[in-house]
Amino acid sequence: MRKGLQSITFWLLLVATVLAFGGYSLLLPIVPLWVTEGGAGPFGAGVTTGVLMAVTVATQFAVPWMLRRIGHRWVLVVGMVLMGAPAPLLALSSDLAPVLVVTTVRGVGFGMVTVAGSALVAELLDPAEHSRGASRFGLAIGLPLVALLPTGVAVVDWFGFTAVFAAGALPLLGAALMLFMRLGRSPAAVTVDDPDAATAGIVGAGSGAVPDTARWRGETGPLLAMLACATAQGGLITFLPVTGTAAAAALALFAMAVGTLVGRFLAGELAHRRNLGGRLQVPGVLLGVVGMLAEVGASLPSGGGEALFVVGALLVGFGFGMVQNDSLVQLFALGGRAGYGRASALWNAAFDAGVGLGAVGLGAVAGPFGFAVAYGAGTAFLLLVAPFARRPARR
Repeated sequence: MRKGLQSITFWLLLVATVLAFGGYSLLLPIVPLWVTEGGAGPFGAGVTTGVLMAVTVATQFAVPWMLRRIGHRWVLVVGMVLMGAPAPLLALSSDLAPVLVVTTVRGVGFGMVTVAGSALVAELLDPAEHSRGASRFGLAIGLPLVALLPTGVAVVDWFGFTAVFAAGALPLLGAALMLFMRLGRSPAAVTVDDPDAATAGIVGAGSGAVPDTARWRGETGPLLAMLACATAQGGLITFLPVTGTAAAAALALFAMAVGTLVGRFLAGELAHRRNLGGRLQVPGVLLGVVGMLAEVGASLPSGGGEALFVVGALLVGFGFGMVQNDSLVQLFALGGRAGYGRASALWNAAFDAGVGLGAVGLGAVAGPFGFAVAYGAGTAFLLLVAPFARRPARR
């Protein structure tokens, strides 16, 4: 089996990821809007995203066990089926309870896909290629977000909710594609002595994973950075379609998705070419702070309005993209070859828990106090986390 960035197996994974995240991206801002049409308020809208992410996170911690039992391919196939098959059923009712039932099933599938996909990237590539491989995997996730996060809002305006729910079955095509993937034995373990060097894409010749105590300390910063940035983005994805016009919401979601895509790709290249691995999380978090402050200003009666909404979403997305790539590769380096599944589960759990926290937490604040205060709370969380998102000390 040919290995590396140009292998057929790696490209099949990328294409299947585009399809899986295509269905996810279409529905993420639409389901809250759907239950709002059914009479739910901001908190109910946030709960739909919160339940999706809570179930996703709960599933993610079981995925390393699944990977050992049935392998990456079958975890991905089953996960994509669970994501896509229930999506058209959302059209049957906009009441909160049935929507949450469908959302729960989709969350199980999403949890399986997210962990297995990023873990398989690490398995298919040597550590020297992890930063670039993670950035390309980020492109496969980001492209459908760019194209379909805003498209779903527009399609609802043009054709109604049912068309979007039918298109939410896209992950089924990804599942079919995964059946053609041939996975032999996992690539031979390549050991890493210095986690900072591995984060930058440099392979050492040491003994593998960082000792447990040092690893746990090193994991704190990346996971907190992921959690805080995901909280900001989750709040924006959930509430931009509710707070602005359809056109402004679509443009802001597009800008955020583009920013995430560019930020993640740039982080991979800077880590690989400039040896900046581990140094990009603080700048990413601070960009998120600036973006959320723009959203606070746009939400005020005398604020900058729709243009500021778009600029803020772009900055939040760009900063989060940098944090995504840099933190994932750092966690792979800290865990070593035997810990790729665990690292992927932790990273994805921080990501999805943050999106859920942003939807539910900021929704709970927005109900009584308004969206400016809610976005301010997201800003404060980012500022609190920024000092921890630094490069770990060298061993």
